[in-house]
Amino acid sequence: MGVLTTKHAKLATPLFMPVATRGVAKFISSADIQKLPTKIVLSNTYHLMLRPGETLIKKHGGLHGFMGWEQAILTDSGGFQVFSLAKGRNANGESLVKLSEKGVEFKSYVDGSKHFLTPERSLDIQRALGVDIAVCLDECVALPAERSYIEASVDLTSRWANRTKQHWLKLKGDKPLLFAVIQGGLDRDLRLRSLADLAQADFDGYNIGGLSVGETASEMYSVLDYLAPAMPEQKPRYLMGVGYPENIVEAVKRGVDMFDCVIPTREGRHGRLFFFKDSSAVKIIQALKSKSAVKTDFYDLANFNNAKWANDKKAINEASVYPELRQLSRAYLAYLFKINEPLAQRLASLNNLEFYLRLMELIRRAIK
Repeated sequence: MGVLTTKHAKLATPLFMPVATRGVAKFISSADIQKLPTKIVLSNTYHLMLRPGETLIKKHGGLHGFMGWEQAILTDSGGFQVFSLAKGRNANGESLVKLSEKGVEFKSYVDGSKHFLTPERSLDIQRALGVDIAVCLDECVALPAERSYIEASVDLTSRWANRTKQHWLKLKGDKPLLFAVIQGGLDRDLRLRSLADLAQADFDGYNIGGLSVGETASEMYSVLDYLAPAMPEQKPRYLMGVGYPENIVEAVKRGVDMFDCVIPTREGRHGRLFFFKDSSAVKIIQALKSKSAVKTDFYDLANFNNAKWANDKKAINEASVYPELRQLSRAYLAYLFKINEPLAQRLASLNNLEFYLRLMELIRRAIK
């Protein structure tokens, strides 16, 4: 276990960050999240800069005041979202994104307006949002890709990170902690080279980017096997966009401290709910100690679109902090999904987010 101190909270690790991309977790309020064992959420620089814009948010007391959240906030740089646009093409077959040494030009998905995002601009936006942890702008390469392109991307990411750090050092007054993103695809040499470049600049934490983007779980674990032990021991290690419960336990075994993922709320919106099985705490302890692959025997993923729940009188989650999950039946939840009632998506999302944060509690207890 570790403790990460930020302006708004002291964070016990390993931890999971609920995803509030646009300043809100889908179907879930900040007040809902405050009932759960978490002191940090994740938001997205790209989406917030386009709408409603950092200027408006700053007028409302920063992102904390705007979304009514009193604990810590981490914002990613927006790089992943920008470069995901690169797959798109205009009528002439040209990319919607123009990349240069200085930064990246792209068009807004909201109104088509042009924007130019530099490493310095990305940090300025995150600072205007008033967040606790900012992330350097990086280039996230879509795999598969030629090694020569991945290598060039690693070098560009390192140069951008150094520019961000230099800009951060010049800032006066309150400023966020600054994390950098390790890239390199599935190439061991490039991953370690990216880490070595970034470690020289002594960032507050290090993100493992470019995973959970289509590679197999075993490929991801292979990267973590050599990369995590090489990362600075006293700095947080953040695996971006991961994952299912067994992926998180596997990554914790390899030394990862921080996680985020849309899986809890996304699965919930589609009627799939996570539940712990009997003796889950014991099984998690065993999984963390074992050198064998982590099994999925400590949880169920139940599909409430199935008819089997139609007459189930059992509470949705009798151990939940949310009264509605303790009081309403599983049969009622299945009915709500059948009639496409949005309340079903809210209840399922609450259940799943609570499951993930309880999972992290169990992991921290197991480590103790």
